Order: sequence, then C-alpha cells, then structure tokens
Amino acid sequence: MTHQLSMEMISVEHVTIRSNNPFNVVKTKLEDLLARVDDGIFMLLRYGEDERALRELEAAPPLTIFSFRGHGALLAIAGFRRRAIQYDIGNPLTASKMTRHRISAGLYAPVRVLLREDDEGAVAFEYDRPISVFGQFGDEQIDVVAKQLDQDLQSALEAAAS
Repeated sequence: MTHQLSMEMISVEHVTIRSNNPFNVVKTKLEDLLARVDDGIFMLLRYGEDERALRELEAAPPLTIFSFRGHGALLAIAGFRRRAIQYDIGNPLTASKMTRHRISAGLYAPVRVLLREDDEGAVAFEYDRPISVFGQFGDEQIDVVAKQLDQDLQSALEAAAS
C-alpha cells in the first residue's frame, strides 16, 4: 500500500444570520464593509519581502473578501433561478497565526460564507462557525485566534444584514 487513509468525525456549528433587507442591499453592504484582499501582499511574499508584507498585514482590516462566486447562477443548469454568492472571507495574517501551529488549519482559512435568497425571497448569510471547525485541532493557540475570527465575522455579517 502506498498511502494511508484516515477519517475523523467532527462536530460543526452552522450559523444562519437572516436579514429583512433585499438581497442586493445586503450584498452591497457586505462589499462596502469588507475590502477585497490586497493581492500585493502575495506579490511581496513571492519576492521575499516578508517583513514588509507583515507590516502591511498588521495595518490591514481584520477581515477582507478573498474571492466570491455566483453560486446561484450554477442552478440554471437545473432549471432554477436563485441569487446566491459564495464568499471567501478572512485575513492572511489571521490564517498564518493558525496554520503556523497546524498547517491543516489552512483547509478552513479563509472562511466560506454563503449569502443566499430562498424560494420565498428570504435573505440570509450561512457559514460554519470558525471556532467549531478550527476546534478540531485541539490547539489552544489556534482556538484563541479562531474565537476572535468568530467575533469579527459575526459582527461584520450582522452589520451587513441589518
């Protein structure tokens, strides 16, 4: 055998934050609240400018949008029309504070958040709570960072939903 496979069951807390606002209002508020990640950081790292990248990351906001995908459009192949956007939200410095202890934490950083509208037009954010997914590693140093990420993410999404 040239490989090994292991599996472990973990418990995850799923969060839903509902909004009374229309989809486009919530989307706009979120994208106004959270800037896009500065790709220049990755260029600095690529060229060995680690100290400069660190200084810029320390001055950056606690959360940014890494990327987003129009997931609702995908449903058109099944004959449905829905508005849903998947966002990757996080902070490169925050991610490094966890992955330095367990590289596997990179599986969950940045955090995936879904902004969706259901059949009745109800709008909500959904995501898996960071402390629950990062908690599987059983590392106190990761948990401290994940708890802060939890608070920052919930606050940002509640602000966008309000």
